[in-house]
Amino acid sequence: MDIREINCIDEVDALQESWRLLLQKTPGANFFQSLEWLRTYWQHFGNSQHLRVLVVEQQGEITGILPLVVRLERTKVGSLDYLTYPLDYWGSFYGPIGPDPDQVLAAGLEYLHAAGLEADVLELRWLGDQHGECDRAEHLLRAAGYAPMRSQFDSTSVVNFSGTWEDYLASRTSKWRNNYRRWNRQLNALGEVTHLRFRPDANEQGDLGWEYYDECLRIAAASWQGASQTGTTLTHEAVAPYLKDTHATAARCGCIDLNLLYLDGRAIAFAYNYVFQGHVYGLRVGYDPDLSCKGAGNLLYAKMIEDSYQRGDWRHDLGPRHLECKRALVTDVLPIYRLSCYKSWSVRQQLLRLKRQWDARNLEPACVPVPELPMAPMLVEH
Repeated sequence: MDIREINCIDEVDALQESWRLLLQKTPGANFFQSLEWLRTYWQHFGNSQHLRVLVVEQQGEITGILPLVVRLERTKVGSLDYLTYPLDYWGSFYGPIGPDPDQVLAAGLEYLHAAGLEADVLELRWLGDQHGECDRAEHLLRAAGYAPMRSQFDSTSVVNFSGTWEDYLASRTSKWRNNYRRWNRQLNALGEVTHLRFRPDANEQGDLGWEYYDECLRIAAASWQGASQTGTTLTHEAVAPYLKDTHATAARCGCIDLNLLYLDGRAIAFAYNYVFQGHVYGLRVGYDPDLSCKGAGNLLYAKMIEDSYQRGDWRHDLGPRHLECKRALVTDVLPIYRLSCYKSWSVRQQLLRLKRQWDARNLEPACVPVPELPMAPMLVEH
């Protein structure tokens, strides 16, 4: 296998068709692994990062892509350069692109080890372990000459769509089923309740759903999200331009999944998601604060899950954090791991390694480092 490295986003555009075909064959792929997302993200947040896209080729044919970035992050022991995936806490999971991700990762790690680690820390983040992914990545790091340390830094709530909607309902608690009937009854007593799901096919010239996006912004601005200073809402000035451009990007490539609940034609709740090959990621939800006691947001969740069963989706990732709020809905809570490789001669790196070992020993996930960028992890909240 041959490896070539690309450091300019404009040069990565030449990989567009190969990237698209490989992503379609990548097990469990999501929208954030697309070149379209990376290009849009880079336009807004790439200035303070260094791009390292490793292209794996066999006999002149591209067989895999390993997107990496070097970024400066603040930690409790000072600022460190991290070589990591570009996801930047926008989603839950990330990994190499291609039908055999392990082969791509192995080739990339050998290349990096031979070239010498320029960053302070090599850290593979956003790893799941349902199918042994984290175990295999740790083995490949050791085989390439690294000494990784594993730590869990977050969890995410998911609905895995197995069986039917009726099976899902039967698996919920009697309390939730009673609430579900009550939400329906209360809102229908106020008027006609309808659910709209905007999920367009890939089409450069198609409808981008701006009127629905504006409804989401209106509801968010009228709720607590309008005054939020955390940078995690649709309307926050630090991320609003990026989210707007990403909406257009995702809509053009058929990766938008926008849900609205209407009462007599007026939007009262939204769930803004991305989707790729039946894998839905929930970015943000919100509802009219005047109808919070009527269960508008909860009813939208239920209608969205029912519709996903009918569409044949395979997973809805509700996002990290606030697990207790989502517990009644989910079928699984999945850990999110990272594998960290430190330079043995650096005092700061070793202090960080010791801190994470202490966190793991006390069974508490280590703190997520604060990005230098003007943004924060996207959270799904009620």
